[in-house]
Amino acid sequence: MCPGAARRAAPGHPDRRRGKPVLVNHAEALAAYDRQVRGSTAPDAAGALYQADEFVVRRIARPGTGGSAVLWSGLSAGTADRAIAEQVALFCSRGEEFEWKLYSYDTPADLAGRLLAAGLTPQEPESLMIGEVEQVCQTLRSAGLPPGVRLEQRGDAAVVDLLAEAHEAVFGTDESELRAALKAQLAAAPDSVGLTVAMAGQRPVCAGRIEFIPGSEFAGLWGGGTVPDWRGRGIYRALVRRRAELAARRGYRYLTVDASDQSRPILERAGFERVAVTTPYLWSPG
Repeated sequence: MCPGAARRAAPGHPDRRRGKPVLVNHAEALAAYDRQVRGSTAPDAAGALYQADEFVVRRIARPGTGGSAVLWSGLSAGTADRAIAEQVALFCSRGEEFEWKLYSYDTPADLAGRLLAAGLTPQEPESLMIGEVEQVCQTLRSAGLPPGVRLEQRGDAAVVDLLAEAHEAVFGTDESELRAALKAQLAAAPDSVGLTVAMAGQRPVCAGRIEFIPGSEFAGLWGGGTVPDWRGRGIYRALVRRRAELAARRGYRYLTVDASDQSRPILERAGFERVAVTTPYLWSPG
């Protein structure tokens, strides 16, 4: 069991002592997630500004760091088009790209089509996975690294560069904005994020981070991709375990992941459950 994890079975859940896993209560977890994460306007350590109006909560990122987004919406058939147009106009005036993160339970039911009609482009859907920290730690208690691999788990600029290098190798993307955002975050609030990089010699082969959301029950796992020649050896599971242990020490109840189809089965075996599907819709100037 992780340090700090409570020895309990959640009320109304199957009891582990009878050999059944403790499952996530979907309704309870999603209600807390909407209230504490999607609907929160507390400033974050990356220096972003959070704004709420009648219809949405949006994140305005610092220039050059990316990540501006509509994170929550409470819309109806009569208000959706107006709210979408207002967000497009706002970011158009700023000359800035933004993402509208659509959750499968958002309303109205045809919100995806309305976003598409307004010029936003859908990206690959992902699964919102939620796991209770205690259960994830228990499930992954034996997850270790293969021979020849070690972990760098520090909060400095050198580890940020290693993490970004691993992501670029795995995903084929330019991670310069992620580098800048993480270095700024570490400088402003080093306790808000944990960085973990798996090293094979001097080569980063897998990397991920955990974001601690203050005043909430949630910590978010990001990254975690493994380079092709090191896949299938348990490195990803080991990184999930290490980050879950960090969350347990700080008293968090839930872990969240926006999971691809490749990582979803691994996470399900680690004690996570899919509670929703998310689809990013992107809008860019011009």
